[in-house]
Amino acid sequence: MTTDPWLQPPVAPGTTRLFCFPFAGGNGPAFKLWRSALAPDTEVWAVMLPARGPRLADPPVTSMAELVSHLADAIAKLTDKPFAFFGHSLGSLVAFETTRELRRRGLPLPQVLWASGAEGPRTREVKRHLHGLPHDEFIEALRGYNGTPAELLEHREIMELLYPALQADFGMAEQYEYREEPPLALPIHALYGHADPHVEYERVQGWAHETTHRLSLHGFDGDHFFLFPHQEAITTLVAAESWPSR
Repeated sequence: MTTDPWLQPPVAPGTTRLFCFPFAGGNGPAFKLWRSALAPDTEVWAVMLPARGPRLADPPVTSMAELVSHLADAIAKLTDKPFAFFGHSLGSLVAFETTRELRRRGLPLPQVLWASGAEGPRTREVKRHLHGLPHDEFIEALRGYNGTPAELLEHREIMELLYPALQADFGMAEQYEYREEPPLALPIHALYGHADPHVEYERVQGWAHETTHRLSLHGFDGDHFFLFPHQEAITTLVAAESWPSR
């Protein structure tokens, strides 16, 4: 198993690999339950970003290009088994751009790209710019995403530690610039929450521009973090649809 700091390795080997890209401020533990849900066939490799968790002392990455380059370097060593990408929110953009970077390098591509909680890269719209807000206003604005427990938002010392990672992640998402490239020759599944105030269904359909296949859309009850209450249904779907060539 690799000891690359950018990836959290699986507990045990499997025949396929799922690389999970977290949302802004997130990290590998967000996909902890996925390991047992997808075992023993699929290894869950979680992306581990700096400035949080075990990499808290590392400076945050503020450039999408830099982040994608690091992740492509790490994943390039693990393409000897069939693999898929799953990203949520910011993670969907990072997974998409990492896929395109692998293609630019002439490396194997994921069999499927799962884009969860995100509008299409070409059609997305930034509704509000948070990363430039003063600290207290930024933390208050996080309440609207329902992804950070209220008790954590009230814990100033912890939020001070998490602030650099959150600000960097929101900055990457808000400053992202789409660059025209040919669509990917692989299936894309787009997941969305019916009551997500940050993601518009019409713009989710924009993922269709990025694939030569027919886009698959999957809606779930819930807001931006529908991912958590529907983990069982989503992991079942991922297990059934990620390996079309198997």
